[in-house]
Amino acid sequence: VCDDCGLIIDDQAIDHGPEWHIDDGADTAKRTGATLTPARHDRGLSTEIGANQDANGNTLDSQKRRRLSRLRREHARSRWRSKQERNLGHGLTEVRRIASALGLSDSVRDQACRLFRTAQTQQLLPGRSIEAMAAASVYAACRCNGQSWLIAHVAPMAQVTQDRVENAYRVLNEELGLPTSPIQPTQFVPRLASELGCTDAVRRRAEQLAEQAIDAGVTTGVHPAGFAAGCLYLAACAHDAPLTQADAAAVADVTVETVRSHRDRLLSVVE
Repeated sequence: VCDDCGLIIDDQAIDHGPEWHIDDGADTAKRTGATLTPARHDRGLSTEIGANQDANGNTLDSQKRRRLSRLRREHARSRWRSKQERNLGHGLTEVRRIASALGLSDSVRDQACRLFRTAQTQQLLPGRSIEAMAAASVYAACRCNGQSWLIAHVAPMAQVTQDRVENAYRVLNEELGLPTSPIQPTQFVPRLASELGCTDAVRRRAEQLAEQAIDAGVTTGVHPAGFAAGCLYLAACAHDAPLTQADAAAVADVTVETVRSHRDRLLSVVE
């Protein structure tokens, strides 16, 4: 997905490359599995035991099926070597779930998983909810990558209240020294424009208005999504696009008065 305009470049890509590879200096081909991923507690090296068929697809008899059932039971019991590893697996599952609900890319999701793993290594989990720390890791990864998500958007996806997510993020930011920068209205314009169905001309004009407002210093302390909605509304009025203040406010999750006040502030800057 393009970070500037939101254009979906590719969706559900399939790797058509060979599954077998030959190492340098080797004569025989080797079969490889999935790549290592930080999104799982064992980095993707887990083992799955089959049930009713062997490797050739033949049906197993009852004695072998019972043996495999016992092996699967013992394998499930030995999957978690410690309580810390169990908590890590639960937390990474929550990170993947929240990232999927928000539609985040794999790179941002993996970065959120690394943040959660680092938080557990730095002993930041004791006394705090695993779900809150997982949601805070996702929000922190979005902030580090300049994603247009507020903590009010991430918290409803978690299974805890927003104040607990805010507390967990505050701890992450203070203890780990995250390279986060203030959220600017320009980061919200592409996503809001896509949800409102605005044209490219309206979106580009809204981005120009947001940049002018930032240069003028009138965006300090304002709601970034609400200010972006005001930019889109003013840009739509300039291009005679059918966009109302109520629609812009609903997408930005702010009131109509907020959009109207930001529009008036923008008019003073533009004029």
